[in-house]
Amino acid sequence: MGNRRDVESGSGNGNLSEPLVNRSTPEKGGLCMVLFSTFIAVCGAFEFGSCVGYSSPAQFGIMTDLNETLAEYSVSGSILTVGAVIGAMASGRFADWLGRKGAMRMSSIVCILGWIAIYLAMTAVHLDIGRFLTGCGIGVISYTVPVYIGEITPKNLRGALATANQLFITLGILVAYAVGAFVSWRTLALIGVIPSAVMVIGLCFIPESPRWLAMIGENEKFEAALMTLRGPGVDISSERNEIQESLAILRQLPEVKLLDMFNRRNFPFVLIGVGLMVFQQAIGINGIIYYAGQIFVSAGVSPSLGSILYSALQVIATALGATLMDRAGRRPLLMISVAGLLMGNLSIGISFLLKEHEMAPEVAPVLALVGVMVYIAFFSVGTGPIPWVIMSEIFPLNLKGPAGSLVTLVNWLGSWVISYSFIFLFEWSSFGVFFIYGGFCALAMVFTIKFVPETKGRTLEDIQASIT
Repeated sequence: MGNRRDVESGSGNGNLSEPLVNRSTPEKGGLCMVLFSTFIAVCGAFEFGSCVGYSSPAQFGIMTDLNETLAEYSVSGSILTVGAVIGAMASGRFADWLGRKGAMRMSSIVCILGWIAIYLAMTAVHLDIGRFLTGCGIGVISYTVPVYIGEITPKNLRGALATANQLFITLGILVAYAVGAFVSWRTLALIGVIPSAVMVIGLCFIPESPRWLAMIGENEKFEAALMTLRGPGVDISSERNEIQESLAILRQLPEVKLLDMFNRRNFPFVLIGVGLMVFQQAIGINGIIYYAGQIFVSAGVSPSLGSILYSALQVIATALGATLMDRAGRRPLLMISVAGLLMGNLSIGISFLLKEHEMAPEVAPVLALVGVMVYIAFFSVGTGPIPWVIMSEIFPLNLKGPAGSLVTLVNWLGSWVISYSFIFLFEWSSFGVFFIYGGFCALAMVFTIKFVPETKGRTLEDIQASIT
């Protein structure tokens, strides 16, 4: 694999894979710009959460005003995922063609159009069009935001700031639940426009990814963006030269096609990225979330209050994960998270087993409630954000676009499969479905131990070299 290291490090002394980490400590002004740029990017993540969280509080108002049946409303709920799959398929290409900022701007505008369509909807078809458009937008956002953050962030902050993506998704869900309890579904749709509008405006004031600018040959803009992110007093000449020399070699490589992702050189990267996304969904997150309301009812808790409580727990646990990401490391945190998810699934499964056999009626609801809370907490700490962080770290530049699209597509397809299959599995066995999810938790642990590298505090080049 010597050729790979030569390609990604230029002359052998450079470092293409971590072009934004200067040898010296960035100035305060540069760090402030990194933080501000991250904030603008994660407005897209907040939009993501707003779109996902919209369905639950808006359901009964929409069904009443538009005279929809439950089956008709379920279409508008699920069509968001269909749009997200389509957006995910094109996300990597858009990010490479339009730039990271261009892709985020485009997806934000699409989301705004979707929200306006929802606000103005007079029929189920209009509502479905709006939900489809917002799905397309967040499909692109779900890939572009973590990639942009990963490319502009110093390695000692990369884990924490990349986790901000998941944190703002959970914040978006929480705000949708909390605000949706007090306003109409049309007003909630208008509120959904706000994060995208902030993002569109904010993108005018942050730099493009220097790596992408260098890749397309915009040398003056590349240097200006790098200087903005590092601070005016930092010498960027060495870093600039290393990036340009490395890219000169990288441009000589042929464009990566679909089948090229599965050759011996690229398959280890794809295996890790796809595997993490498969297990993120196969452990049952959408099944747990979609059935959380009924679980809260069985435990004697108001579904609205329960939804707000577990959404708040998501935010707190995700914030905790962000503080631990660059301290504990990705692999240990991921393994702890999966172990907690196993306990949560077992607790919920046992509660339904007891209920089905009419045993321990006082204990079963408590086990269900505790199981949901444990599950949500441990998912938010690790299995929720870490696959996206690692996805932004492991792919070489020439593989990032197509492989990123594939990984994001797999995630959304997995989300749809779990959402669609849950009710059938639950009717087959109300407790067995959670034991199945628990089995996938055990497999996820084995996969993490065997294949997932530790990326904490390492340059992207070191990460990629260790995988090969």
